[in-house]
Parts: sequence; structure tokens; C-alpha cells
Amino acid sequence: MSGTYNAGGEGAPIEHKSQLVEAIAAGEKPREAWRIGTEHEKFGFTLDGHNPLPYESDGPSVRKMLEGLVRFGWTPIEEDGKPVALKRDGGSITLEPGGQFELSGAPLETLHETCAEVNGHLREVKSVADEIGAGFLGLGFSPKWSLEETPMMPKARYQIMRNYMARVGTMGHQMMFRSCTVQTNLDFGSEADMAKKFRVSLALQPIATALFANSPFKDGGLNGYRSYRAHVWTDTDNNRTGQLPFVFEEGFGYEHYVDWALDVPMYFVKREGRFIDASGQSFRDFLKGELPALPGAVPVLSDWEDHLSTLFPEVRLKTFLEQRGADGGPWSRLCALPAFWVGLLYDDTALDAAWDLVKDWTSEERIALRTDTAKLALQAPFRGGKVQDLALKALDIAREGLKARARVNAHGEHEALFLDDLFEIARSGHSPADLLIERFHNEWNDSVEPVFKACAY
Repeated sequence: MSGTYNAGGEGAPIEHKSQLVEAIAAGEKPREAWRIGTEHEKFGFTLDGHNPLPYESDGPSVRKMLEGLVRFGWTPIEEDGKPVALKRDGGSITLEPGGQFELSGAPLETLHETCAEVNGHLREVKSVADEIGAGFLGLGFSPKWSLEETPMMPKARYQIMRNYMARVGTMGHQMMFRSCTVQTNLDFGSEADMAKKFRVSLALQPIATALFANSPFKDGGLNGYRSYRAHVWTDTDNNRTGQLPFVFEEGFGYEHYVDWALDVPMYFVKREGRFIDASGQSFRDFLKGELPALPGAVPVLSDWEDHLSTLFPEVRLKTFLEQRGADGGPWSRLCALPAFWVGLLYDDTALDAAWDLVKDWTSEERIALRTDTAKLALQAPFRGGKVQDLALKALDIAREGLKARARVNAHGEHEALFLDDLFEIARSGHSPADLLIERFHNEWNDSVEPVFKACAY
């Protein structure tokens, strides 16, 4: 039944749902093998004129950035003869649709290693950027350029996504081309451990959104939100985004997530390096050999992995859990996000305390938090108080969790030091976006141009 169309996919043919469940369960690791993966995106711009970096040009370009970074030991990955990514030592540099530069870090043991990785990456990027006349910006949303002014990178999957996004939501193109995030990827030890971490992560994701809210600008002015990036996700493609209420239902486990994923429409199938448009088609039909884009073919493991990577809930399950609720920002907060989640999820006492904090929240409250924090950040209301109160409680739990891990650097400092910026934000009640709005109205004279210096790496 598999036919010739399966050539070019990787892994064994998949003919039963149980194989998909097993593929996720294969991520289970003993505690001593748990690692920390951190991803962050940033906007490239020309120093002259503050324009977006095109993929290719005589002046500064994305391609020149990629080619310049090769000297640091990165191996280029090409599509149709053009470099579109770099690989090195378990990490990668990839391009988002609008040229946002993403570091997907290697799985590391401590937050000290994570911060060293981030700092090393930013040093390399800055050295190449300085040579070609480019800069990079740490914000959650493009402050100035319109969609029409934003280039598209030469990756076939993005063409498929762009065409499909226009049919399923009003802001999918904004997400693709104009947003930047920082994410953390963390491990689980068992199905029960995964479920508990998933629930805590989903419930507290809006708290991370509030603490990291850093996208108040759009089209050269204010957009009315603290995290416009988070707002964009509320109408990108509701089949594959959001809070996933079923995660909080009794008995939730791997199979429930697989069932949800199977019902999310597909984007593409990759064969022999070619992306075949399967947008809107069903992975369940694929399992039966009835996918219209590949008649008679059944999926292989790489097809399932590709499909999972096209799902965009606030927390995403693969063979690890991805925390997806934070805006991009300065280097210190690129280290703070993994510190927040590691502190909450990697110590049992902290995880129990975090679950106690959120376990009686209703689905309606969780949805309202997601909406309200995008607009109001730490000042969003919750049960007679504010999100600021929740943030301080969550940070206290995370700090104790990091202290219990007892991972110290050469100076004897605990990982909890990476939470210092977040405590300062939470105690003030002012998100990073609030401070940018204040500067916009005052010292910047209602102009976004100064942001290209104030928020550059």
C-alpha cells in the first residue's frame, strides 16, 4: 500500500494510531537526562534606514548573515541551492517566514550553559551584522514595517502556509511575518508527569505572556496591546492554536493529544526534498492511504514529526513540551524564560505548588487570562486581584524550584539569579511594553525610530 510516494520520507511506515502515541511516549526520560532547550527569534534590519533585511541584496541581507556565520563552525543547509539554515553541535539557526532569525539551542543541562549559549550566539551574530551594516531587534512584533514591506524567505513550506493562512483566520500572516518569540523546551519522565507539566504550563502561559509582554508597536505607532504578538495568536488558525481545554480533562494522556493532532488539518508532505501541498487535508486519511495529495501512500515517522511541528497551541507536545507564550526581548530575558519554566517544572515540590496555584481555575478563566494579558499584561484582572499577584506567586515557586536544583556556576551562584529581571518587572506591575509606551510618549516624541537602538542586541 505504501507505494513509491513514500520515498524521501524518513522512518518506518505508520499504519496504526498506536505508533503515533508510541512516538511521543518515546520522549520519556529519567530525571538525570532532563535537559533545557531554548529558542529565540529576532528581527534583522538595515542600520541605514531601519528597513527589514531582504533575503538577498547588494547591501545587508539574510543570506550574507548566514554565509558570514559559517566561519564560526556552522554547517549550511540549503533549499533549491540557497542557504536557509545552519547546524552546529545540536543547535540550529533557522529563518522564520519574514526573515526573523531563530536560534534553536542545543539541549543543555543547566541554565548557566543556556545563558552562555545565548551570549555566544549573539556575539557571533553581532560580529557578522556589524560587518554588513545590519542590526537585530529584540521585540515581540515588528514595530514599523507593513506586511507588504516584509520580505518572504525562499522556503517552500512558507508559500504553502501563507496561502492556507488566508483561509482560516484574520491574523495568520501577521504571525508568520511580523512576530518574534522566545520559547523553552523541557522534558518529562512519564505520561503522568507530562500531563501535570502540560496543565501547569497551559494555565500559567498567560502569566509568562504578561511578564514578557514586549510588543506595543505596529506600523510606526502604538497598537493598543502590551503583547500584540499574543493577540495575533487569538485569530491565526483556531484549529491548531489556543489553550486546549481537553488537557485538563480527567485521564488526559498521550492518546488524547494524538487524537487532537490527527484532526488538525495538514499543511504539507515532504518527499525527496520537495514540499507537496496537502493544506486542509486529513492525517487520518493519510493513515488509511487516502491522502488526496499522495494517493496510495501511507505516512512515515518524519511525516508525523512534520505535522506536529505545524501545530501551534500555547504549549506544544512533541517528545518534549514547548512553552510558547512569551515575546522576544533582550538577552537577559532570553535566559529568564527557561529559568521561569525550569523552576516551576523540574522540581517536584515546585510542580506541586504550581499545580495548587492553578488547579481550581476554570476553562473560562484560563481563556480570559489569555485574552486579557495580551492587552493589559500584569494589570489584567483575576479574581478580585491582578495578574501581577499571580506572577509574584509563580516567581516565588520558580525561585524555590531552582534553588532546590542546586546547579551553581563557577562563582557558586544558583540558577535563580536568572529570575532577577522578572521579579523586578512583577514587583513594579509594569511590563516591558509599559516602559516602551512611556518612552514612546516622552523621550521618543511619539516615534518608533529610537526603538532600533534601544532594543537592539
